[in-house]
Amino acid sequence: MLAIVFALGASIGSFANVVIYRLPAGRSLLHPPSRCPHCGHTLGKGENIPVLGWLRLKGRCAHCHAPISPRYPIVEAVTGLLFLGVFLRYQVSLTTFGYWLFLTGLLILALIDWDTMILPNPLTRLGVISGLLYHCLQGWQGDSAIGGLMQGIFGAVLGIWLVDAVRFLGSLAWGKETMGAGDGKLLAAIGAWLGPGLMVISGFLGAFLGAVIGTGAIALGLLRRSQPMPFGPFLALGGAIAAIWGETLLKLYLEIFFPAGVL
Repeated sequence: MLAIVFALGASIGSFANVVIYRLPAGRSLLHPPSRCPHCGHTLGKGENIPVLGWLRLKGRCAHCHAPISPRYPIVEAVTGLLFLGVFLRYQVSLTTFGYWLFLTGLLILALIDWDTMILPNPLTRLGVISGLLYHCLQGWQGDSAIGGLMQGIFGAVLGIWLVDAVRFLGSLAWGKETMGAGDGKLLAAIGAWLGPGLMVISGFLGAFLGAVIGTGAIALGLLRRSQPMPFGPFLALGGAIAAIWGETLLKLYLEIFFPAGVL
């Protein structure tokens, strides 16, 4: 079963590669079929197997022998591992199927932002809408679809408000934009999927990871102080961590800072 889940995730990761590469360029996601970026050779069925196809070809096109980026199998493998992590955490459930979609979307947005410094509006908008639909389904399984929808709406609105507040305060402090408008839309999508509590955890983790990695990159000379750095990948990573371990982290936080008997 675990092998099937990983294979499914890797296959979805293969499509994610197509979206990451073609969407920012304004190209069709369906045509032409996958091909070598150097010579245009259309990949055969054996060459297009997620992860294994790249390994079988030893990272080179079978036609022109030009190197093919290892990022393709890495994205496929990471997606497969994300699918496994969610399945092991939530087993066969609506949450599992929902979070597979959610985490794949986060991975796509993170890498597009890393490549282009842009978070495409159609994808963040789709993230919000699908998150609200997911909360409706979760609420319908429980007590109320309307209650689930309101939780998703509250998470989305709070997410975009938090980023707008940070952008405003940052512009006052440093005299320039410190975050892009797309970051607020991404956090709104995370809020629509996870609700307000886990959205706050996602934002905190994203800010923490961004600060640590950004400071380290500057210290190592990999990034200049004035050089912009995409924040979307860190928000996406925070959202992924919160989706799988957020409840555990929240419980641990409450146990440390608000032990039984204090409140």
